[in-house]
Amino acid sequence: MEKHPPNWRWMPLDSICIGIYDCPHSTPKLTLEGPYVARTQDVITGVFRSDGAAHVSQETYKDRIKRAEPSYGDLLYSREGTYFGIAAEVPSGVQVCLGQRMVLIRPDAAHVDHRFLRYWLNSPVMSAHVHGQRDGSVAERLNLPTIRALPIPLPDSREQRRIAMALGALDDKIAVNERIAATADELTHALFTREFLASATPVPQDGWVSGHLSDICSTQYGYTASSSSEPVGPKFLRVKDINKRNWVNWADVPYCEISERDLEKYQLSLGDVLVARMADPGKSAIVEESTDSVFASYLVRLKTPSLAHSYFVWGFLKSDAYADYAESARGGSVQANMNAKVIVGAQLSIPPVEVMQQYLRLIAPVRQRLTLALRESQSLAALRDTLLPQLMSGRLRVKDAEKIVEDHT
Repeated sequence: MEKHPPNWRWMPLDSICIGIYDCPHSTPKLTLEGPYVARTQDVITGVFRSDGAAHVSQETYKDRIKRAEPSYGDLLYSREGTYFGIAAEVPSGVQVCLGQRMVLIRPDAAHVDHRFLRYWLNSPVMSAHVHGQRDGSVAERLNLPTIRALPIPLPDSREQRRIAMALGALDDKIAVNERIAATADELTHALFTREFLASATPVPQDGWVSGHLSDICSTQYGYTASSSSEPVGPKFLRVKDINKRNWVNWADVPYCEISERDLEKYQLSLGDVLVARMADPGKSAIVEESTDSVFASYLVRLKTPSLAHSYFVWGFLKSDAYADYAESARGGSVQANMNAKVIVGAQLSIPPVEVMQQYLRLIAPVRQRLTLALRESQSLAALRDTLLPQLMSGRLRVKDAEKIVEDHT
């Protein structure tokens, strides 16, 4: 551990907590609705991401909160797996229980600000520390005694709150941007429904024709490679990098090594539509800004004649009609998957090109606002991650960080 200002005290985690509770060691049965269940993949950004979280029944929820019911002020902490050693706050007014490999930390407000504690647990210093404290098994994990003994530096309560507020202002702005993006996305698809699916007749008049997705797009399977956290080569877009709202947070996408020949073959372009064929078949995204990236083998690229076609195709992929088709196409097999032929086999009514172009003009400002919001969030997240280790080591004064944050929010 590095040095901190002399007025900061070091304390073991369990001495500043009301309790540290392990998860039930059982796999919860998931449902389509109900309370959330927090898994390691739901906290990888340091924030509980409900947009990708699974649900459980009220009965399962009650069974899994017997040791402690998570509430605002508590922290969700991943103790095992690919994403271990990451803390996230329990959102206010949200029912969430622990999935496997998770721990609930209940800080004592008399000793530590829960937001300050979250930032410290997610700091690079602590990340390096916990990765050196694994229990030596094949699986990467932290045992409970190790978690309880984690060293926590404590400035006075006022400075804790100021540090948490400075970093929290950036997280709050990121959350606002995500709500803006979500609203823009919902509006986009409401407009799609109005323009293309509201007609009561299967094939509207005035140039509309009945056909299949394959009539307006070609398909290509993705590239097989290993991802890398090293910033070398193009970004390597995988199924897991497309969130539940069907957009990509490019800042979190890893890199990969690829030959020039393959890069030319698999490089993504503006307007490319991507559909998952495995892992989460039917999940889709559209490339809305130029980026140096390629796509992985579990994805299928749909190439269309124009950007207007692309947004029409993607709108249809997110419709209830396509969801019903995809569900029936998977056929209830144990390993759900959809090959390229199945993906573009759905029947639909295809409008004239000028109607697609009119729709594109209608949604262009909305999609631009979404893209700007997500791009700003990536910049703010990068700033937060730069300030975090400086503040948590005492090398950056809080008032200087507050000024930096004010200039960016």
